Amino acid sequence: MGLAGSNWNDAPARRIARLMGGVALCTLAGLAHAKAQDGGDGASASRPTALQRIVVGAGQEKVAIDTPQAVTVLNQEDIDAEQAMTVGDLFRQVPGVSVIGSDRIGGQSFNIRGIGDLGSSDESKIIVSVDGAVKFYEQYRMGSFFSDPELYKRVEILRGPASSTLYGSGAIGGVINFTTKDASDFLKPGETGAVRLKTMYDSNKDGALASIVAAYRFSEQTEMLLNGSFRRSGEYENGLGQAIPGSDFSSFSGLAKVTHRFGDNNEQQVRLSYQRWQSDADDTAYSQTGTLPFGTIDREITDQTIVFAYENPASDNPWLDLKLNLSFSDTQVNQDNASAPIPSPLFFDSEYAYRTWAAKVENTIEHQGDRFENFFTFGGQLSYQERVGTTTGGPVSFHPEGTDTKYGVFFQNEFIWDERLTIIPGARIDFVNLEPSSAVIGGASRQETAFSPKLAVMYKVNETFSLFGSIAHTERVPTLDELFSTNPPNGDYPGGRVGSPGLNKEISNAAEIGFTVSGYDVFTGNDSLQVKTTGFYNDLKDLIAPNPAKGLATPVPYYVNINRAKIFGVEVEAAYDSEFVFANLAFSHIHGEDKSTGATLNTIPADTLAVTLGGRLPDHDVSFGWRGLFAGSMATGATAGRTFGGYSVHDLFVDWKPDEGTFAGFEVRGSVENLFDKQYRANLSGDDGKGRTFKLTLAKTLGW
Repeated sequence: MGLAGSNWNDAPARRIARLMGGVALCTLAGLAHAKAQDGGDGASASRPTALQRIVVGAGQEKVAIDTPQAVTVLNQEDIDAEQAMTVGDLFRQVPGVSVIGSDRIGGQSFNIRGIGDLGSSDESKIIVSVDGAVKFYEQYRMGSFFSDPELYKRVEILRGPASSTLYGSGAIGGVINFTTKDASDFLKPGETGAVRLKTMYDSNKDGALASIVAAYRFSEQTEMLLNGSFRRSGEYENGLGQAIPGSDFSSFSGLAKVTHRFGDNNEQQVRLSYQRWQSDADDTAYSQTGTLPFGTIDREITDQTIVFAYENPASDNPWLDLKLNLSFSDTQVNQDNASAPIPSPLFFDSEYAYRTWAAKVENTIEHQGDRFENFFTFGGQLSYQERVGTTTGGPVSFHPEGTDTKYGVFFQNEFIWDERLTIIPGARIDFVNLEPSSAVIGGASRQETAFSPKLAVMYKVNETFSLFGSIAHTERVPTLDELFSTNPPNGDYPGGRVGSPGLNKEISNAAEIGFTVSGYDVFTGNDSLQVKTTGFYNDLKDLIAPNPAKGLATPVPYYVNINRAKIFGVEVEAAYDSEFVFANLAFSHIHGEDKSTGATLNTIPADTLAVTLGGRLPDHDVSFGWRGLFAGSMATGATAGRTFGGYSVHDLFVDWKPDEGTFAGFEVRGSVENLFDKQYRANLSGDDGKGRTFKLTLAKTLGW
């Protein structure tokens, strides 16, 4: 995580406190009459909003607004509505989450609450999983996650280091869980099979999607899904009509999944899935994270994930609620035929890869009394990862090979008293062994332990208002890249850079506090309004960053621990839904600085506000609306010395999804993104965003 000059000169903490208080007062005032109308007991018949979606990745299943952690759930409707060309498009309206790098298919990574930097091996600070399989990739001028939105039906984003307890020490930013589609998502009761055909056109630049899903039910117990998609696009243009070089791509993705249910009431189930994504590009830009004069290269990216999962909820046995997940993840990049601007091993014919074998098992014991419930979850997790980096010129010093072995044990207890007070303590310890390959000069294995305790509390004052808070500690062990990377002398480092075996673990101590407000029958019958506001503070010690000591004639360590830093801010999520009108809001303000210098961290995103306002014509199965994204100016980011101006981007959309009649099963979506053809760049992006873009999606589901 790097540093740059700060443009903050007041007290952000006071502004955050005032903002949270203002949101609370305004929301409570607006909902006071709603509580009186519904008698204080809520309205179960009201329309559910995005904040009432079930969260499954934070412990016991509960709706998002009742989870004492900042969490956002994207469902299938959200994913379809975005008409995304890349996975990064899905997160445009999630508070606290930024996609960094570029809109290129091979150049996207994640930043959560100011954690995430392409230049500092920050990929390990955010845990990304697909159906429980942890995904990880790190390569110079490349992104960290390669996939296609068509594969997924659900995404959960858990923000903050409290996620480390269940997912792994070092999740300083948080966790992103992707869930792939199932056959049951397309099969209606009584149907044996179903086929869904989908195509999409994107005018910027002549992008196209062709996708087919086939689902078949062999019996009440067994079903299978096959999904194949092809996607392509030319070089997209910014708001000035300028093409972004190397942003063109073509990719293929596929998913095969078999699900079998058995036992009492068919509640036990096993799932076996295979997912593949690949892209083969000739003469593509070497730098995928931003436009730089690094020439071109032929590059093939292949990502594969195999998952076997077993679940036994044992509803009649309070001692057993078992989950087992076995996975294999293989992300591989092959490069050749580079047009090298300078002589460097960067441009040799090469193979880079991460291959991970993993297993996770957990069980939950349930105990209930007259006025309380208690859920005790415990388990273990094991992973073995190989890091590959070879070229025709031999091993790569700045991408050292080796193995990373982890074993972790964890517990989390969730105590609920009188359906009002929830207390969730938890802890995890991970044992890590990093073993460099024999080709790493001066490399020696390193063993570490990392500890991650937490405590979260939520209190429901009444059916309208709740308070929550948490404290969490986590430790991140340095990666193979950070410990063993070296570089020969060059212009920036005349003495060269050597390995960094003396690195300390990164340490995060974080706290959250917030409130939720829920209202029913607020403006009309059976409508629903929810607001969740979270303030957070993260104290960071021994952050790992590339060595800033340039120009020295003597060798210096490649990576160093920098002084303590702090990141704090506020997030607001709000959602409203009624028969004819719906709306969503996501606001994020983040401030981060080096404690010793006061300099703003260059991984801090600009303030953002995302708003959606829409309407429905229920008799015609039509919905329509406007989306706006507003970003403040920022003096730090992906490009040193540049001030990024604020901007606003406006979209219009319309959807038609008839539920019955002649056209049942059809889906038509149209949108105009960046309506006013604005030229803009997010401060953590290496390229301008897309100019005006027209999108059209057609889909049809056939069942029998």
